[in-house]
Amino acid sequence: MSFQTSTVVITGASRGIGRNIALAFARDTDHALLLLARDLEALKKVKEECLEQGGDLVRVKTCDLTRGQSIDRLRFPDSLPGPGVLINNAGTFLLKKLQETSLSEFEQQWAINVKGPFLLTHKWLPRIKEQERGLIVNISSLGALEGQEQSGAYSSSKHALLGYSRSLRKELQNTNIAVSVLNLGQTMSTSWEGVDVDPDELIDPADVGKLIVSLTHLSPRTVVEEMTLRPQKGDRSPG
Repeated sequence: MSFQTSTVVITGASRGIGRNIALAFARDTDHALLLLARDLEALKKVKEECLEQGGDLVRVKTCDLTRGQSIDRLRFPDSLPGPGVLINNAGTFLLKKLQETSLSEFEQQWAINVKGPFLLTHKWLPRIKEQERGLIVNISSLGALEGQEQSGAYSSSKHALLGYSRSLRKELQNTNIAVSVLNLGQTMSTSWEGVDVDPDELIDPADVGKLIVSLTHLSPRTVVEEMTLRPQKGDRSPG
């Protein structure tokens, strides 16, 4: 089955949630991996971890998803099978009230959380259509479902990502490509570095990787359109 050996493309793969997604695919599947992020040295370390976990074909490329020119220059490696799974994970979180948010900060949230997934999906969707089947997973947030008093710019960008994902799902529902959205609650990642919170009370990023791998095992007759994850003990105060 060509889908089972197609390439999984993961953005923001150099750390946090993206790293854990990559490790899950390397450990539990036969998919080739293309890992994208801005930090090449960090990507190389994750590549080595993936190989240690049993990954076979793993390639890394740097890309700044906030810059259209960087995405335009991005080329899919000839040494990899075609892309079958695209995981738009890269994102940024701004803990700041809207009244205190500058225009540049607001635009930065939208650039990586919305514009990046749109441009990368637009670039490689024709290649995904060539596969036996495809899956696009957009990593969103509970902030996409309700306004956030302390992070309005982030919340608004995730609202937009969710709306984009729902619309793309409608467009592709009569094709061989599924579109899924994970609305994550507080997940242990680099966004929480320096914050006084118990990591064990946040979502384990390894669980996010396991869950996405499970989506690739569903039959082509089924799609998980949206799924919400929360910490078992509820939200923690970032104070």
